[in-house]
Amino acid sequence: MPWRFIFDPSQPGLRKILKDHEELALRYFWDEKAEDAGSKEVWIYVNEKLGKDRRISRATTINFLKTMDELGILESREVSGKGGYYPIYTTKMDENEFQRHIARTIVDSLMRDFPKITREVLKEFTS
Repeated sequence: MPWRFIFDPSQPGLRKILKDHEELALRYFWDEKAEDAGSKEVWIYVNEKLGKDRRISRATTINFLKTMDELGILESREVSGKGGYYPIYTTKMDENEFQRHIARTIVDSLMRDFPKITREVLKEFTS
């Protein structure tokens, strides 16, 4: 499943491709060394980091985590709990692997559409 993201070169770091709340959701796993987290824990963490003036919905968090799971950036397993079954997430890619994945995705796309120019530009970086 291809992940459609918008690349904004004016933004710093992962904000080039992630919204602030999406980066915070991944940082919950990377920076907090969280394992086996449900959407509720991630949602609470993200909203705490965003501050009281800005909130995101739990559904936004659930949808993002599900997408990251489908793309292999996170992985999930179903556990039973109050009200039925729900997914618990853990990281499958650390931050460096994720950055490599993004760089490869962008370069692959450029190579597919502009192979000659992309090779020329990449050579400029290695010279």
